[in-house]
Amino acid sequence: MKILVTGFEPFGGETENASGVAVDMPREFAPSDGVCIATAILPVTWPGAGPALLRAVEEHRPDAVVAVGEAGGRTAVTPERWARNLGHGRIPDNDGGVRDAAPLAEGPERLESRIDPSALAHAVRDAGIPAEVSDDAGAFLCNAVFWTALHRTDLPAAFIHVPAVRSRGSAGIGAETDPDHTPADSALSFDDLAHALAAAVHAVALESGSQPA
Repeated sequence: MKILVTGFEPFGGETENASGVAVDMPREFAPSDGVCIATAILPVTWPGAGPALLRAVEEHRPDAVVAVGEAGGRTAVTPERWARNLGHGRIPDNDGGVRDAAPLAEGPERLESRIDPSALAHAVRDAGIPAEVSDDAGAFLCNAVFWTALHRTDLPAAFIHVPAVRSRGSAGIGAETDPDHTPADSALSFDDLAHALAAAVHAVALESGSQPA
């Protein structure tokens, strides 16, 4: 079974994005049950993020998608329950583009994750890492990518927010996902995030009900 795991490049003046760093690490912690992990790092731009996800799906032909992004106002790993049909750039993207609040596409107001977020949170907690289900993926590009995965593909798809861990210092972002929260310092490390994603990937394999090739 092949699972595509995506993260994002740095944005908002940061030099790291915890999702991108962690997504590049799970190959070291990949499940030993025959699950193959393909990875992609997506651009933080309104015109580029969704199409980059779809290109990665076309290239890798995965059986499921786990998209990952960072949320600066959170201290735990948070699988998302819903993607909202709303895009809003409270801060510029990496091309300097801004976006007023507007629907992402014609369609329902929200779409539900095709992979049970409670099962993902449970798997991450079983790996010894704090996790809880989130009902709000924000309106920035994390949410847009989640919406794209659910609206433009038929694949089992999930989105997981991870804390904005940094190798040095603290992240200066947070409001793009959680506008009522200031940036939060998490006790988690990049290794913790990679272990969390490996646990989530294993849970996705079980949830999808497929056997390893």
